[in-house]
Amino acid sequence: MITRRSLLVLAAATPVVAILARPAMAASPATFAVDGLAIRGTDPVAYFAGNGPVAGSVDYQVMWKGATWRFASAENMARFEADPMGFAPQYGGYCAFAMSRGYIASTDPDAWTLHEGKVYLNYSVSVRTRWVPEIAENIALADANWPSALEG
Repeated sequence: MITRRSLLVLAAATPVVAILARPAMAASPATFAVDGLAIRGTDPVAYFAGNGPVAGSVDYQVMWKGATWRFASAENMARFEADPMGFAPQYGGYCAFAMSRGYIASTDPDAWTLHEGKVYLNYSVSVRTRWVPEIAENIALADANWPSALEG
């Protein structure tokens, strides 16, 4: 039986339930991608050959961690498929310097650093100049913030 008192309790509770039921802010994707392309279509394996950024091809691409990864050759694609964690840039391809500061930022494929067998990308070449001089400290900070910084 609905009483006046139960209606008042229900009316008072409705705003609280509405606040608690609001959708949470969406987290950022695990992989930074532009138009669905990781590293803006750059071949991640090419960084390890010391060639810097090399454009990938639509002929050689795989879907991994929510993004399309492109490669300059079938060989590079096969190497990536055999060990994607070994070739993918750290922090999902987000800016490593920003990650060291606890937030995420986009990256420029030209702003890269290969350090101890891992690729780190930065927002820009000028940001990379701030990242590199204290790279070990910055990596430790970024590691501590990853992946929680994705939660926004």
